[in-house]
Amino acid sequence: MKVINHIREIRQQQGITQVKMAEDLQITRQTINAIEKNKYNPSLELALKLVRYFDVPIEQLFYLEDDQ
Repeated sequence: MKVINHIREIRQQQGITQVKMAEDLQITRQTINAIEKNKYNPSLELALKLVRYFDVPIEQLFYLEDDQ
């Protein structure tokens, strides 16, 4: 099973750039890019920060490929 995310879609809906998000979360823009392209799964700590950052349920950000 593969973890998929909707971070790019939610970030764009909220009008947030990768640069702004990286600054706010104190991570690199390259990390955000890799997460959005499903090349890197964030740590649990970062995943929870993302949930808090976007103020959405975790199921809205992440899902298992088989769940769709």
